[in-house]
Order: sequence, then C-alpha cells, then structure tokens
Amino acid sequence: MIRYGEEVASIARPLHDPGDLEILLDRAAAATVVLIGEATHGTHEFYTWRAALTRRLIAERGFSFVAVEGDWPDCERVNAAVRGDVPDPRHALVRYDRWPTWMWANEETVDFTRWLRAFNENRAPDDRVGFHGLDVYSLWESMRAILVWLRENDPDRVPAALDAYRCFEPYNEDPNAYGWATQFVPASCERAVVAMLADLTDRDFGVWQNAEVVAGAEGYYRAMVRGGPEAWNIRDRHMDATLDRLLRRYGPSSRAVVWAHNTHVGDARATDQSGYGEVTLGQLARERFGADRTMLIGFGTHHGTVVAGPEWGGPMEAMGVPPARPGSLEEVLQNAAPPAALFVFPADGPRPDLLTTVLPHRAIGVVYRPERERWANYVPTVLGERYDAFLWFAETRALRPLHTLRVNVHEPETYPSGV
Repeated sequence: MIRYGEEVASIARPLHDPGDLEILLDRAAAATVVLIGEATHGTHEFYTWRAALTRRLIAERGFSFVAVEGDWPDCERVNAAVRGDVPDPRHALVRYDRWPTWMWANEETVDFTRWLRAFNENRAPDDRVGFHGLDVYSLWESMRAILVWLRENDPDRVPAALDAYRCFEPYNEDPNAYGWATQFVPASCERAVVAMLADLTDRDFGVWQNAEVVAGAEGYYRAMVRGGPEAWNIRDRHMDATLDRLLRRYGPSSRAVVWAHNTHVGDARATDQSGYGEVTLGQLARERFGADRTMLIGFGTHHGTVVAGPEWGGPMEAMGVPPARPGSLEEVLQNAAPPAALFVFPADGPRPDLLTTVLPHRAIGVVYRPERERWANYVPTVLGERYDAFLWFAETRALRPLHTLRVNVHEPETYPSGV
C-alpha cells in the first residue's frame, strides 16, 4: 500500500463543498451524458454529493433531464411533480411501494426533486428539466398504464394490449412464477407483447415507453430463471435504449445526467464483469455516444452505515459497513487520501499505478450481509478505465428513508469478531 501513497496525494482533491466540483463541470462541458454512480443504494453522502453535482450540471451547463435506476411509471409521477403539473414531489416519492422502496423514497431525493421543481418554475414548459426512470421491473404497472391511456385516447388499440395483459394474468403479478412457467411449458407471452409493441410505437411517448418496459421485462424475467449474464444484459441494454430514446425525445442538443449503481455506471471492460459476459450502461454509453462525450463517475467509502435488506424483500435496516477488505481500493484510499476527496483522471498521457492496477473495489447492493465482507461485495477493478472520475468518502452514513426504517447497526469497529 505504501507505493500508492504519493500517487494518491498527487491526484486527490479535498472535497469541502459543491464549489470544489468545478473541475468536473469543466470535464463535462463536451459530454452528452454524465453517469454518476454510487457504491451502495443506501448512503447519504453518495446521494447528496451526486445531487450537488447534478444541480450544477443543470443550472450551469444546461443538462436537460435526470434518468435514474428506477421504474418508469413511478418516476413519471415524480416527473410530473418536478415539472409543476402536480403538487410536492414528496407525495410522488412516498408512493414508491416496490421493494427496495428506500432507493428513491428518501429525504435526499425529496430535497433534490424539490430543488428541481423550484428551478423549473420560471422556465417554459418545453424547457423544463425532467426526471425519468430507466429500469425494466415495472411489468404490471406499465401494462396497466398502457390500458388506461388507450381506453382514454385510442380505444381501437385496446384489444392488442388486452391480449398481452391477459397472457400475464395467471401469474398474479409474480415475475418469478412467470419466469419459471416459461421454462417448463410453452407459456411465454413474448408473441403477445411483440404484437402490442408493434401496435404502439407510433403512439404517445409515455405509452410507447411503457410498452418497451413490458417487452424488456418479459424477456428479463424469462432469462432471470435460467441464470447467466443474459438477464443482466437485457436490463442494461434496456436502460441504454431508454436513455437514447429520451435524448431523441428532448431534441438534438439535449444532454442527460444518469444516476445508477457503480456496477451499471462503470465500464464493464475494466472489471471482471466483462469476463462473465456482462455489459454495463457505462460501457454501452461510451460505445453509443463516444468516450469523449461520455463521463463516468464512481463513488466509494471505507466504513460507516448503510440502508439495505438482509435478504431480498426483507425489511430495510440501517446496517454497519465494516472497514474495507485489506488490499482493496478502499483501504488504499483510507490510508492515503483526504477523508473526502475528488479524483479526476487524466484523459491521456501517463497514469499512476493506482489507475492502472487491478484492485478489489467494494460494491454493496440492496441486499447486504456485512459478515460476508471477506469474500463478497468486491469487484476487481482498473479504476482509471472503469471511470473518468471518482468521489471518495472515508466514513459514510445511512440515508433517510421516507418509510419506516428498522435499525440494527452492527458496529463496524468490532468486525470481524472471533478471528
């Protein structure tokens, strides 16, 4: 670790307030898309600093919309609120009811979306900054939204949509039941969904996007039960295609800020994800828009607390995040970087070993078990290739969910015990 000390000191910029982000704004000047990550889905500092950077990108660099790792229907309610069409965005955020609710139903997102609503107040409707969801999970919510829109606006096209909806009805809104059924009997709804999608591509943008979500979700849930990289790739390719559609929708000079986990924002080719056959949204953005028009920003922490669940669908908890694994990127930065720091990597020329060496880099998802830190939760990473910049916070704390939080904090300093 000693050999990294001088390197870290030479490229780390201490972070005190949003004014210290100026260099990122300069680097983003030519970008069409800026993808801003998070090492967890439940950390206060990641959400607040990501929002601080996004506010500056919108207000000072003219970015057109924010697209997040969230469901399209839920985020469209937030979009209506930030555009001023419905009341306070908090009302829309508290309605998030699909687990993990805390990802967007939290006070940090309330603060940002209220700022965005105020920013939009004095702008023309066509010039307002939007808030949209990129993800693929909302199969049934999107089906219902399609049917409601068609019944009100284009009743002649209701039959094709109803055929698709009725195909899914026997599974009682259980994606696992649908996925497993397609493995044993010819139960796939793919044909009905493709017919519906073909019938709706020339309709209202929102109903078209909901149809794309249904098509993506149908393929995702079929692939999910088979295992392997296919389901992951369906999801990230869907997010990439949605981002491209939104940019086209907003116009030829539009620019986007994307919020998602590091494992989506980072370039898979700089990690072992590529070896598993996975692609990522960050990689796809570089390929679609060009590396010079794409900026990928990662986040990291050494210890603290985080909101997560002990198992899929379990109650959200404020959990302790133990000190990072020995030999990890996080340990390197803990030993040599300021407590809060910004790293902006050189675009060309020689690079220090910190940016070119493979190091384990922590990734905490919505399911987290701190006791598994020694063998899980790390992605082998070439930092300078995975991202264009990195924000570091030695100690972090759990974000503030809008729904009831269960507190079960394992003290980080006692981990590991019995060793």
